[in-house]
Amino acid sequence: MKDTTKHQGLRNQLANILEAKGITDKNVLNAVRKIPRHLFIDSSFEDHAYQDKAFPIAADQTISQPYTVAFQSQTLEVKSTDIVLEIGTGSGYQTAVLLELKAEVYTIERQQELFKRTSLFLPKLGYNPKKFIFGDGYKGLKEKAPFDKIIVTAGAPFVPKPLLAQLKVGGKLLIPVGDKTQMMTLFIRKSPKEFEKHELGDFAFVPMLEEKN
Repeated sequence: MKDTTKHQGLRNQLANILEAKGITDKNVLNAVRKIPRHLFIDSSFEDHAYQDKAFPIAADQTISQPYTVAFQSQTLEVKSTDIVLEIGTGSGYQTAVLLELKAEVYTIERQQELFKRTSLFLPKLGYNPKKFIFGDGYKGLKEKAPFDKIIVTAGAPFVPKPLLAQLKVGGKLLIPVGDKTQMMTLFIRKSPKEFEKHELGDFAFVPMLEEKN
């Protein structure tokens, strides 16, 4: 669990790359500069940690491309008072970014191997979500709803109705929708029955799977 000045330098470079690609939110860039991303992937692949690309982790999943994490975090405009539901804990890197933005985070992972690993690992780095949940992200987390923000970090073939239902009025759901490639889609809840929809470009995610594994 080493974090050196070299790693810090690489993080600063990565933040500069993200800024050049259009990430303007200073809090998001500061989170990228602070979080030791190399600790989230296998140490033998440490060289890849600060390149702007996705990388495989356990259970056939990936740690998302830093730009994607930053883009999703910036788009949600996470505030320190926000209660956020994250669907797809994965490596925990996006979770750590949300926690650096001072949100209260509930995070759901359906892969037991990843759930066990990440729920032990993140607290060692000082990142403590309100709750780690092993469960089906398609169902959301009804008992803690409504949420200010919901972020989905896997490609969904459709938008799960429970996630829309669990948003506060004024809240935002950000979800990549599609099969092979996904359209990053933002829903803003305008009233109990009305949602505003924005399509924000193509991204590539691992698929969002139902049930627990």
